[in-house]
Amino acid sequence: MRGFWKAFRRNKLAIVGGVVVTCLALLAVLAPVIAPWDPNRPDVKMILDPPSSHHPFGTDQLGRDVLSRMLYGARVSLAVGFVSVGIAATIGILLGATAGYYGGMTDASIMRLVDLVLVFPRFFLLLAVLAFLKPSIWTIMAVIGITGWMGVARLVRAEFLALKEREFVIWSQSVGASSVRIIWRHILPNAMAPVLVAMTLGIPAAILTESGLSFLGLGVQPPHATWGNILNEGKDAIELAWWLSVYPGLAILVTVLSYNLFGEGIRDALDPRLRQSAGRVVTRGG
Repeated sequence: MRGFWKAFRRNKLAIVGGVVVTCLALLAVLAPVIAPWDPNRPDVKMILDPPSSHHPFGTDQLGRDVLSRMLYGARVSLAVGFVSVGIAATIGILLGATAGYYGGMTDASIMRLVDLVLVFPRFFLLLAVLAFLKPSIWTIMAVIGITGWMGVARLVRAEFLALKEREFVIWSQSVGASSVRIIWRHILPNAMAPVLVAMTLGIPAAILTESGLSFLGLGVQPPHATWGNILNEGKDAIELAWWLSVYPGLAILVTVLSYNLFGEGIRDALDPRLRQSAGRVVTRGG
């Protein structure tokens, strides 16, 4: 952990990304406290009111406060990101660990399943699944998670293929440890570093996917606020109310960029080769 922190704090962009990610999480958690207005309360006297002291981000077509809706939308967007990535990671870890440890026909069957799912473009696969299901926040979480596990499965499989030949695994097998114990107690903890990086980088991808689906009207349905459906409402009045497109668009941009910077910083800090090269540069500079 000491080596990880030393390598991570050298990456200033990653630190900035981590700070922004933390602030976004706090804003989402504290949305009921800090939101100045009820996000679903219409006001016919304030329809498409531009940004002002009363409504810093303006109002929408129903007179609802955009800032309050964006704060509550952050809760939905971040929840979709974390839960869907959790679902994808669970499926990917189970299948990747099984394929990497047992090998043979088990490995071949699971990898052919991965290849089959990867053949279909993910966004179109999402659209096809959602065409048969009622859009809701839980449906969106499940569908994004179920269609996003393939990368994690391949990462875990690769780690298991390398680790199962190590001495501590061979020793565990020789003393009669069960396969389940070897997988979960010995191999998986040593294979989690790339999985954690993939999960961190998967959160912004899930947020972007949810925003795209909501923008198309297939995501979380009104009156629940998300950044995507605020953008969807703003496109019809973009000439009259620029703030309905600019502010949620900037929120998506900042969130995705911050998570990517944070995830790349974690990846670089966990890579021992990059840590060693960075240490040599610092030593020579000193």
